[in-house]
Amino acid sequence: MRLTVLQTLPALEVGGVERGTLEIARGLVERGHRSIVISAGGRLRQRLCDEGSEHYNWPIGRKSLATLALVIRLAHFVRENGIDVLHSRSRLPAWISWLALKKLKVATAPAFITTVHGVYSVNRYSQIMTAGDKVIAISNYIRDYIAQNYKHTDMGKVRLIHRGVDRAAYPFGYQPESGWLTNWRQAYPHLQDKQLITLPGRITRRKGHEDFIGIIGRLVEQGRPVHGLIAGGAHPKKRPFMRALQDAVQQRGLQRHISFIGHRDDMREVMAVSDIVLSLARTPEAFGRTSLEALSLGVPVIAYDHGGAAEVLSALQPAGLVPAHDAGGAAQAIVAFLRRPPAIRPEHVFTLENMVGQTIAAYEQLHGTRRPARP
Repeated sequence: MRLTVLQTLPALEVGGVERGTLEIARGLVERGHRSIVISAGGRLRQRLCDEGSEHYNWPIGRKSLATLALVIRLAHFVRENGIDVLHSRSRLPAWISWLALKKLKVATAPAFITTVHGVYSVNRYSQIMTAGDKVIAISNYIRDYIAQNYKHTDMGKVRLIHRGVDRAAYPFGYQPESGWLTNWRQAYPHLQDKQLITLPGRITRRKGHEDFIGIIGRLVEQGRPVHGLIAGGAHPKKRPFMRALQDAVQQRGLQRHISFIGHRDDMREVMAVSDIVLSLARTPEAFGRTSLEALSLGVPVIAYDHGGAAEVLSALQPAGLVPAHDAGGAAQAIVAFLRRPPAIRPEHVFTLENMVGQTIAAYEQLHGTRRPARP
């Protein structure tokens, strides 16, 4: 049975939603299905197409009344392309998709799936993410969020499918190639003989960069030979915050102890040469993919004990959990881990193979249902 699956999301830039879209698209193609994505494009568009999917450049995530004009267009697109499953991963694309399905006859409408990728503000607008024939929750934390805040939802249609890591891409004990190491040492000679503490993630207030600066400051004051790496870029709207972080580093005299290394396409290698990776989200994150990737490599992780990151660490390396917002506790845990690295379980269920297989199984199960959901 060959399916035609359409995924809708705002854009194909960097992020967990975008990466999940590409992973499912690649899995569909590998299994002989037709994979289509509608978004406003972005840096991951070419990779998506190179891996065998089709992409249509629509401003389906643009917050404008003009976006409603896409409803009729999408209804025609779904009918003309024989879409079997329509999978929406964000609120505005989900509304456009749901409204488009209402324009179709019940007998010809595709199955509708939504994935709740994060904790949205609780209102009518966000409620659309629970309107799928099947609703995918990416963690127990997200499943609980749905149950607690959208009590109308039939929890029987909510399916827990954890995000997953490609174990072939993130093998336990991985070491970067010699050429990469040579380039790294040339680019950052001041990191030699330092214990590297890395905070991955885009620069936003919710990622805990201010706590990170404080933690590195504590360790430097104790005379620890550590160096902090802030690995992530800043959206143009977040550049004032990044400058504020850089000013804070200067004011604390930590410019020789903290480096901003920007957006990286080699985060696997950066994490592999790190002694410890941190997850310091100010608010609970939906899953905690970066923590999973680091642990998959065998790199210790210290994370605030909330959200999806807590689920990952509880399963793979529980010793790394510290109370949320306890920067002092995180600093103490770093010292303990540098003295004696914790045990990390190399085998786990958070694999890309499981995620893709379970998602496509949900597609196949719903194929033929063709009942537009009602929010």
